[in-house]
Amino acid sequence: MENTPTSRIRSAAQGFVELEGTGLLLEGPPIIAPLSGMTCVWYRYEVEEYRRSGKNSSWHTIEKGVSDGLFLLQDDTGQCIVDPEGAVVTPAEANVWYGGSKRPTSGPRAGGGGIFLLRRGRYRYTEKRIHPRNSIYAIGLFKTVGGAGSEIDTEADLRELLKEWKKNSDLLLESFDRNRDGQISMEEWQAVREAALKQVMRNHAETLSSPPVHTLSRTMDKRRSFIISAIPQHVLIKRFRNYAVGLIGLFFLAGSMASWLIGLRLRG
Repeated sequence: MENTPTSRIRSAAQGFVELEGTGLLLEGPPIIAPLSGMTCVWYRYEVEEYRRSGKNSSWHTIEKGVSDGLFLLQDDTGQCIVDPEGAVVTPAEANVWYGGSKRPTSGPRAGGGGIFLLRRGRYRYTEKRIHPRNSIYAIGLFKTVGGAGSEIDTEADLRELLKEWKKNSDLLLESFDRNRDGQISMEEWQAVREAALKQVMRNHAETLSSPPVHTLSRTMDKRRSFIISAIPQHVLIKRFRNYAVGLIGLFFLAGSMASWLIGLRLRG
């Protein structure tokens, strides 16, 4: 994150990029958080039940989920469609509230608390959200589809189209078996290739003339995380740094304890 410069959507290079902008909903049905009923661009939720068994009692997760709906990231140069699947997401808002049923009957500000309700089998609801118009930082795999700058591979597209046509042999015979002998001859196959090539060229022309669509998604490179955050970049970097320092400290502590135990065993 520290070594990746922030790009503008309109001029971003293809590949691993860092973007900053505002989260927006796409046209169509909105994304609704399932517990609060709030409109958002992303959510994660969990429903827990308080259970008692003898002297032991604890919270048990009975339902959870995370949004995989697409949303827009917009800066002052353009828009990018974000696919949050597989992302490490830091939300803008998190709510925890309680109720007496598996699904809340009111929003996160309602509901009470107390030991009395816990003894009656209380439910705890946790919901994290990123709302429309929240500022968003994101780093992931940036791709552009369509537009004059689109990469075109005619031979590859031709092979894919011919493969699809071969799957529907009845339609292929109906369209290109001129002598009706139930098979495609070499001469007839040439006609098939010519028709497929014309279709590919038409598709390419439409792609090149269409407005470019930018997308941001996870990368297959495990060394490069897909991150979406509704908190500022510098705060997120500080959190990750503190987390890394904590893990390193635990590593050395565990190593020291292991060495001490091994020493005791050898001396014994």
